[in-house]
Amino acid sequence: MEIIMINKEIMDTKRQMIRETNNTVSYLCDEELYSLLGIKSIGKNIKEISGMNYNALTLAGMKDSEAIKTLTFIELSRRLENFREDAKPKINSPEDVYRMLYPQLREEKREFFICLYLDTKNQVISKETISIGSLNANIVHPREVFKAALLASAAHMIVVHNHPSGDPTPSREDIEITKKLVETGSIMGIDVLDHVIIGDGRHFSLKEAGHI
Repeated sequence: MEIIMINKEIMDTKRQMIRETNNTVSYLCDEELYSLLGIKSIGKNIKEISGMNYNALTLAGMKDSEAIKTLTFIELSRRLENFREDAKPKINSPEDVYRMLYPQLREEKREFFICLYLDTKNQVISKETISIGSLNANIVHPREVFKAALLASAAHMIVVHNHPSGDPTPSREDIEITKKLVETGSIMGIDVLDHVIIGDGRHFSLKEAGHI
């Protein structure tokens, strides 16, 4: 590969263009990118350089600092290529729900009604707080619950609320609201898999208790 000499004035102009236009550097050739980094071109393409170690880079003509900088950027590029976002949390049991939300709810003095919206693999794709305050049919309306489900394109959902008293035993209203949500979900094709009540260090699953 022929070594291309980069004119300093041209590169200064390109640096200024990047600053003024907030542009990317994707249109620059390899040698111009090396120049921006303060690295001497050694007549190798990026694929060849990516396979070289420190000794090979310095023997090819790079200074110590240039070789180290090159190896650093190559490693960062590799890590970016292999980077994956953390997997969506998957709900397999009421215990999973409890572990996810107990840290958020354990100190709350009011009742929070939260919906976990899931995909077909029971992975959480959205978490929405529907209401805050005493749990009753006037506050928790199926319309709000399923509106958010549709926006999230959810296949299933799990509803959750806390009992500030610390006792997760469901009230009559808890059971009635759960049945209403299950019925609405059946009509809309979005399954309500469970209603988990979180107390002080413990939880209650209405699914496991036979209410769903």
